[in-house]
Amino acid sequence: MEILKEISERFSIRRYLNRDIDRSVIDRILEAGCIAPSAKNRQPWRFIVIQNQENKDQIMDAAYGEEFISQAGAIIAVCTTNVDYKMPNGQLSYPIDLTFAASYMVLQAQHEGLGSCIVTTYQEPVIREILTVPYSMKVVMLITIGYPDEDISVRNRTPVGSISSFEHW
Repeated sequence: MEILKEISERFSIRRYLNRDIDRSVIDRILEAGCIAPSAKNRQPWRFIVIQNQENKDQIMDAAYGEEFISQAGAIIAVCTTNVDYKMPNGQLSYPIDLTFAASYMVLQAQHEGLGSCIVTTYQEPVIREILTVPYSMKVVMLITIGYPDEDISVRNRTPVGSISSFEHW
C-alpha cells in the first residue's frame, strides 16, 4: 500500500459528473472521518451528509453561488460538538480535530475514485439553519464529493525543500 500516491493524486474538484454515489462508499468515507485522531480522543464532530438536490441548491446559494457545490454527488457538513475545549498549548481543539477528520475523509474519497473539495466560504448561520444544526454548534467546513468532470493532471505545488527544514527555522 502506498498512500503517498493517493495523496499526490488528490485535487480540489470543482466540476462533477451527474452521478449518484453508492451509500456503502459514503459510509466508508464517514468511517474514515470517525477514526481520525482528536485531542484527548474527544471526537468533537458530527458529519451531516446532504444528497437531496433542493438542499444542495440551498447550500450552494449560502456558499455565494458556487455551482460545483450543488453539482457534487454529496456534501458532507463537518460540524463541531465542542466549541470551547482548549488543548494544553492554549489552542482550541476543534479546528485541528475537524481538519484531521476532513483530511481522512477526502483521502478515502480519493481511494474510492471520487473527487472532493473542502469548502470554507459560506454563510455559516444560513447553513446551520438549512441543516437544523443546534445554535451552540458550528459548521466548520463542507466537503463536496463526487465523480470528477475535469482534467486534474496539472498541479503546481511548492517543492518540499522550500517549505521545510530540520532542527531550526
